[in-house]
Amino acid sequence: MKIAILDDYQQIAMQSADWKSLPQGTAVKSFAMHLADQALLIKQLQPFDVIIAMRERTRFPADVIDALPNLRLLVSTGARNASIDAEACKRRNIALCGSHGTKTSQSSTAEVAWALALALVKKITQSEKAMHSGGWQEHVMTESLAGKTLGVLGLGKLGQAVARYGQAFGMNVIAWSPHLTDERAAEFSVRRVSKEALFAESDLISVHMVLSSTTRGIVGAAEIAAMKSTAYLINTSRGPLIDEQALIAALQAHKIGGAGLDVFWTEPLPVDHLVRRLDNVVLTPHVGYVVDDNMQMFYENALKNIKNWLAGEPLTPMR
Repeated sequence: MKIAILDDYQQIAMQSADWKSLPQGTAVKSFAMHLADQALLIKQLQPFDVIIAMRERTRFPADVIDALPNLRLLVSTGARNASIDAEACKRRNIALCGSHGTKTSQSSTAEVAWALALALVKKITQSEKAMHSGGWQEHVMTESLAGKTLGVLGLGKLGQAVARYGQAFGMNVIAWSPHLTDERAAEFSVRRVSKEALFAESDLISVHMVLSSTTRGIVGAAEIAAMKSTAYLINTSRGPLIDEQALIAALQAHKIGGAGLDVFWTEPLPVDHLVRRLDNVVLTPHVGYVVDDNMQMFYENALKNIKNWLAGEPLTPMR
């Protein structure tokens, strides 16, 4: 049996689980570099029986799945993976399952969102760069967050955590999502508003929604145009929730204060992507979930699922 582990950027997979506990003769190979070229991806993966995919990094549309004759099990870290064609797996009789991490990754993602917010508002990256180059007080920061308005798009567990951080800083917190009620918002001392009001009133907007066919592009040109010229937009959920061209155009024209992005429309973010060159953006490489114990549990549970599959036992279902 041959097993491929994809997008192991930090080269930690082999030390994170006891792969030697698999049947004798099993070969496990870790790929550190992302295989973006589809033809190369297919060529590299054709020999493998089992593939462990890291979240939504590598896409597995039907034409890729159909070109992998030996594939019998596809394991994805996390509970969801919109980059895998589940119907194609079913048609090919390829087992598909998830691999859960720890709950701490949710806290980490919320913390990254707030770190991006503070970096923008307090111009941390500009000041840090200036200090390293010998400068001193080259920028004026935004005034205190106390009394400002935080808009939370999606009041699930992550949105709730970010709302609490905002409240701790003395911010007024408002929220919107398609099914949010006044009663649910009040549970967290948050005021429910319309989507239009959230973008018009907020000084800081943090996006916390699940990517689906109905939420893709939920932050579009109209929403961005409604934002204050001094407002900041934070996204630690999924890149395609925000219209790429609309956001970049607004940032280039300085129509909004800036953006803090941990997630992107293509991941890894291409080296020559325009957003890398904008001076009003703080960027992190989708690190919200990259926590030591979370990554280890991803791989331990992936190994557990492989063993269950070999034994004919139930696998962890995908959402």
